[in-house]
Amino acid sequence: MQKIIKKFSHLKIHTQYSICEGTIKIDDLKEYCKKNQIQSIGISDTTNLCGALEFSESISKSGTQPIIGTQINFKYNDNIGLLPLVALNENGYKRIIELSSKYYLENNDLSELSLSINTLLEKPDGIAIFSGTSFGFFGKLFDKGRLEDIDKIYQKIYSVFKNKFYIEIQRHNDLNEKNFEQFNLELSHKFDIPLIATQEVFYLDKTMHEAHDALICIGNKTYINDKNRIKYSNQHYFKTDQEMNDLFSDLPEALENNKNFPYLVNFRPQASEPVLPDISINEGKKADESLINESNQGLILKFKKIFNMPEKNLNNDKKYLNYKKRLDHELKIILEMKYSSYFLIVSDYIKWAKNNDIPVGPGRGSGAGSLVAWCLSITDVDPIKFNLIFERFLNPNRISMPDFDIDFCEEKRDLVLKYLTEKYKDSVAHIITFGKLKARMVIRDVGRVLGLPYGFIDSISKMIPFDPSRPQSLIECINTEPRLLKLIKDDPRVKKLTDLSLKLEGLNRNVATHAAGVVIADKKLTETVPLYKDPSANLLLPSTQFDMHSAENAGLIKFDFLGLKTLTVIDKTQKLINKNNKDFKIDNINYEDQKVFDLLSTGYTVGIFQLESAGMRDALMQMKPNHLEDIIALVALYRPGPMSNIPTYNDCKHGKQKPDYLHPYLEGILKPTYGVIIYQEQVMQIAQKLSNFTAGEADILRKAMGKKKRAELEKQKEKFIQGAVNNGISKEIAAGIFMKIEPFAEYGFNKSHAAAYAIIAYQTAFLKTYYPNEFFSASMTMDISNQNKLSEFYEELLRLNIKVIRPNINECYDTFRSNKNNFYYALGGIKAVGLESISNIVKERELNGKFKSINDFIKRVNPKDINKLQLEGLVKSGAFDDLSLNRQSIYNSIPNLILKSKNLYDNKILNQIELFESENNENDQIISSCEDWVFDERLTKEFESVGFFISDHPLNQYKDIFLDYKIIDFDTFNKIDENLDYNIAATILKIQERKTQKGNSYAILKLSDLSSVFELFIFSDVLELNREKLKDGNSLLLTINKNININDNRFRRINVKKIVSLKALFNKPISEIEFEITRQDQMKEISELVKAEGSTDVKIKFNNGKEELIFKLKNKRFVDRKLVNIIKNQDIRTTIH
Repeated sequence: MQKIIKKFSHLKIHTQYSICEGTIKIDDLKEYCKKNQIQSIGISDTTNLCGALEFSESISKSGTQPIIGTQINFKYNDNIGLLPLVALNENGYKRIIELSSKYYLENNDLSELSLSINTLLEKPDGIAIFSGTSFGFFGKLFDKGRLEDIDKIYQKIYSVFKNKFYIEIQRHNDLNEKNFEQFNLELSHKFDIPLIATQEVFYLDKTMHEAHDALICIGNKTYINDKNRIKYSNQHYFKTDQEMNDLFSDLPEALENNKNFPYLVNFRPQASEPVLPDISINEGKKADESLINESNQGLILKFKKIFNMPEKNLNNDKKYLNYKKRLDHELKIILEMKYSSYFLIVSDYIKWAKNNDIPVGPGRGSGAGSLVAWCLSITDVDPIKFNLIFERFLNPNRISMPDFDIDFCEEKRDLVLKYLTEKYKDSVAHIITFGKLKARMVIRDVGRVLGLPYGFIDSISKMIPFDPSRPQSLIECINTEPRLLKLIKDDPRVKKLTDLSLKLEGLNRNVATHAAGVVIADKKLTETVPLYKDPSANLLLPSTQFDMHSAENAGLIKFDFLGLKTLTVIDKTQKLINKNNKDFKIDNINYEDQKVFDLLSTGYTVGIFQLESAGMRDALMQMKPNHLEDIIALVALYRPGPMSNIPTYNDCKHGKQKPDYLHPYLEGILKPTYGVIIYQEQVMQIAQKLSNFTAGEADILRKAMGKKKRAELEKQKEKFIQGAVNNGISKEIAAGIFMKIEPFAEYGFNKSHAAAYAIIAYQTAFLKTYYPNEFFSASMTMDISNQNKLSEFYEELLRLNIKVIRPNINECYDTFRSNKNNFYYALGGIKAVGLESISNIVKERELNGKFKSINDFIKRVNPKDINKLQLEGLVKSGAFDDLSLNRQSIYNSIPNLILKSKNLYDNKILNQIELFESENNENDQIISSCEDWVFDERLTKEFESVGFFISDHPLNQYKDIFLDYKIIDFDTFNKIDENLDYNIAATILKIQERKTQKGNSYAILKLSDLSSVFELFIFSDVLELNREKLKDGNSLLLTINKNININDNRFRRINVKKIVSLKALFNKPISEIEFEITRQDQMKEISELVKAEGSTDVKIKFNNGKEELIFKLKNKRFVDRKLVNIIKNQDIRTTIH
């Protein structure tokens, strides 16, 4: 028998779940173990077990034994420090889960979480405990000289844990490590406590040391050059077996105990099948029986309510019998798959929400394809009406179990979570998530700890595009950004910054909560998974320490509670409507209202759910929808890939093209979408109709096509063709149809999801059509802190000729409000103005009347409700214009106003009868005297506070040069079909810089001219030349033209060829000017005005109808725009060259 060679085991691995401490990713560790044939390895993340199951599953697949441990802060008197714990068996694993959970759940101390050392001693079974590092629990006591306490606690732990308590010996050359080792060796000998050699491993390779040092600083909010910070040696890498043997050659006992330790461990956590709570325990009935009863009763109620059919007639009704047949089919599958409890749990909390006035979405995802879900009120989408397939959601061939994604009103979702907490108590939790050190974040963090100036780091980070739809790694950003490459080459600080950042990119940065994801277990959660709770966060539920993937692997079923803002908007709009029309209910609207479809066809869809983007507006104008199926189709088509089918759909819809149904058998399936395969359900129906696939088999085909698994696809293709041949279709035709449907299946959309979201889209369109004031009040209040969005809404209000009362302290309210005549802009929508504070100010005005002056305002408001930033925001927005038109004078007086407000308030408290009130009369001169801001500066300040221009437009100051440069507005340009250059003038509202797939920079400019708000794309060459001009609020002259595709005039690309600053153009010296006069007295006027010498050549053309004379003045004169305007006002024609 071959002798097993025992090797050193690294029992103290810190993965990236040791937040801002460990740098090891489990996948990298798995590959390392496989490559180096590591026998056993132990995880010991700081204060959590987040990686335990992932570590166990991954490492075991590499042929390495995984050992599960953690280290937790324990407290003894005033000493808090880490102690490592290792699970030896299943009981030990459950115990460290319990301790790790208690550490978070039973702690309200915001400063430093800990458990009492006595808690550790309560249940020692199945746990090994190590004494820890020189920075740990005992290391801190040693550092404080409390040697007697160490003696005492060592003895206490050893008396409970016996030989499962080890004194750790580590040799990293860290601070105090040698002295601590000597002390520990003496205590080991004194109390006969076994030694164990360990290595605190923070990274795999020694070249990671400097980057790890930066990571420690990021976590501890310190700087690299801070002498008083925690600093580790460069020895915390994954050392080889030989290195460890050499390091501890003088302590054979410590080495031997390390090598023998894995033999004491006989357990690892493993993945589990999904385990649902048994609802029958609480309800008294079996879950299956309850589901059948509730589903059948629900179907009867639906027929009564929706189809107005009395129960006594149902058994003879063909429609009902068809629905009943589908219901029985679904129930059979649900019962077979033991999913009854899941449906009942979801139905229970949705019914509770609806009964408690909490808006719930009509459905989401494939779950909307279930008739059982419709009968149980889980969804509001009738799957038979919309031709949806249940097996797309649930069928016996599914590998992973599906879940219902439920949308709730954003403001009331927490009430549903509270209900779950009360019902399921300690069996329900959120799911943890981890914030990552992504490209921008890692640059900012590393730059800070290196001590680089904030402005410098900010300028570098802004070179990294932020595009959530196409995130790029840092190396991709560097390679495609010439400015950054040049900085790295020229500046050693930037080289170091990027080198360290590249090593840390992608690591976990912080812990957060997946607020939408909730798990419900069949027992107390801490018996299955460790829990986490942030003591500083005000969350109703704890979170699993496992992320979503590991939580599902642990057998937990996820329930999605998504907050959908649009549901809140609909709910608020309905409540506003009900003030005048009590009978209005959004559930009772007509879904075939032509007026609503007319609105959608115009493309004016600001505020309408899912249909707001510029591309979607164009698609709507081309489509001209006239029934709900069109909206469902558009929601499904408007994505990369299927988007190219929108013209085909539109042409077939409008009779310009004949639909291609592929085969006469398929006309019924493809007719609703004019021959275009849009939905995954259609692919499944084709397989069922043409080749006799069952619904479950059709779903397997759909997945195979979508995932492009060649082997599985060939197998499915053969089956598809054979089934078609059996139905009398030739092999060649069947193969041709398969080839045609395969590309569609790749990006086919889930119709269940599209139908549910199309319903919400239609509801918002209905509200906008018939109740625009109420709809915009609710919508803008929900987006009160999003000034970009408010800008879009404001432009739409102007387009609809709704009179907007701009910010006014005496007229407006904290939120957006409207009546029949006016729409009041929200004071809470001004930047830096707190909603609670402004609400108190509005209450004071409503209670005691309008503010008569700035003095009156200061007297009456509570100083707690005004601060410097808030008053600045109000002044810059023009909210005080009613009280004083000079904004700058109020702005400069803000410190005085705040001081006076505080003094007045203090006096009121000290003098209840206000003895000194008469002294503070209206004539107090607390407003400084100065000139008001000039037009441009006034609007710039307004833009800063409101986010757009509300009292005037910056372009108005440049209108005098529009004629000179032949400037037209964007709306006029849009109507021109010529490929010529035109000049437009516009002000930048927002700029977003992004990268193409090839890595080239481009920018999306949101612009405003005097006629509209619009977007233009500018590409890398123009962007690089004009980057300095492209700032929010800048006014530009843009030379643009159209590329019109001759074959398809629907495709028009606008090219930006040249960009010039309007301000620079306006202030640019005039090199040559020509005045055209018709009378001699006009010559005298010019000579009076154009006296001063300057740099402008002046020509004068005299034309009285009889003769024409041209003069050129000998000397150059001073002529600016102001002078030109004066001369123009004298009816003298001017031409600038």
